[in-house]
Amino acid sequence: MPMLADDAPALPLDAQGILELAARSMFQLFSSVSQGMFLVDRSGRIVWVNEGYQRFLPDLGFSSVDQFVGRMVEEVIPNTQMRRVLDTGQPVLIDLLTNKAGTFVVSRIPLRDDADRVIGAIGIVLFDHPETTLQPLISKFALLQRDLDDARRELARQRNRTLAAAAEGERRAKYTFASFIGSSPAAAEVKRQARRAAQSQSPVLLLGETGTGKELLAHAIHAASSRASGPFVSVNIAAVPDTLLEAEFFGVAPGAYTGADRKGRDGKFKLADGGTLFLDEIGDMPQSLQAKLLRALQEGEIEPLGSNKLVPFNVRILAATSRDLSALVRDGRFREDLFYRLHVLPVRVPPLRARRSDIPALVEALGEDLALRNGTPPAELLPDAMALLAGQPWRGNIRELRNVLEQAVMRSDSQSIDAAQLERILREAGVEPAAPAPVQDPGPATEAEDESRYLRPLAEQVAELERKAIAAAMKAHGGNKLATARQLGISRATLYGRLENPD
Repeated sequence: MPMLADDAPALPLDAQGILELAARSMFQLFSSVSQGMFLVDRSGRIVWVNEGYQRFLPDLGFSSVDQFVGRMVEEVIPNTQMRRVLDTGQPVLIDLLTNKAGTFVVSRIPLRDDADRVIGAIGIVLFDHPETTLQPLISKFALLQRDLDDARRELARQRNRTLAAAAEGERRAKYTFASFIGSSPAAAEVKRQARRAAQSQSPVLLLGETGTGKELLAHAIHAASSRASGPFVSVNIAAVPDTLLEAEFFGVAPGAYTGADRKGRDGKFKLADGGTLFLDEIGDMPQSLQAKLLRALQEGEIEPLGSNKLVPFNVRILAATSRDLSALVRDGRFREDLFYRLHVLPVRVPPLRARRSDIPALVEALGEDLALRNGTPPAELLPDAMALLAGQPWRGNIRELRNVLEQAVMRSDSQSIDAAQLERILREAGVEPAAPAPVQDPGPATEAEDESRYLRPLAEQVAELERKAIAAAMKAHGGNKLATARQLGISRATLYGRLENPD
């Protein structure tokens, strides 16, 4: 590596010297490469223009620089926003300015003294005639806009098809994997397993306690599968009387028995042909029907009641239960061969107490849904209320959580809900509230507050400060993203993007 000569120029070693050098260099760079620059003082009076800007003066009605300098900026540059920069101290990095001299892409930057007071501003003409100089960029944005318009039209067509299908009684999945709220390791793992299951044609068995979201995942698996364009038919076995289950599954032939519809009736297997059949609460299926279901799954054909004709079907089976099927098999209450037929791709859905870190996101989503249904603003849970929710065992899981939130919203006289309100609701339901979840304390700062910590790339320091600000606001609002976004003055979409991609 060659050594520098003794008389070679060197960078300043102190931070202030580096900043002053950078400021001079940037000013000289902008003055030379921009289309024009001018300076105004604190009052808005023009005090300097560079040679590049002087070519715009005739179009603005001035024959010399002397006529221009010394005048108030609003008097000589129509439509300027320089006064706003002086009043607010906030820069306008990119803007379009149109006046008698033409249309320009401009930048306006406040100038500050050592006490951080605004003492003036600098105006920079980045591009003149942007319709030609920025044509490649404009063309790219025009292409993106066309693509966006096409995507909007396609979404509108799909929405219209969905509405038409609903009006005609067609059966479609209502949820996708995005509907399964949560980013905890347990939630991420169950979604990973379910996505893999969606790529297969084998039966899927969803296992888990009541209220964990098994039916939602069944919809999502169908929506992500190759059968998504086909029907999604579900039947809750526990909700259908045993005497009607066979007809519900296999259908009824015309005139099969006295009082039957002469036209017959299609069963769920026929309705789901080409799509997915979801058997909810499969553990409650009576043994008399288990053998017939097993035969239908093995042979791929059904025999409607009152018919001697076999009807083939093409259905993918999803099943769910909150019961222990293995124990039912051991007790002889569930056929072992049917169990193995269904237990091909088991997906165990975790209880809410196994993914407590998802509770703030679930509370936010449930709160917004309740607000939309009731036509009211979403309620805000205070930090002590959120900590209380995070500490509960939730035997009824998300269904129980929703019930508690809905009661709290309907019974509260304000938009804010505290822990005391939730405790009353839990006790009235016969549940003794558990202790609130402890709040993580980051502890005292250990970084040395010296100047060296600031001698890093500015983007890195800004990103670090942004992460700390988001974390502090999330903690202050108990994980409520809506309140956090309002506190920070950003949109929820921006907040979600920062949380998903912190770097």
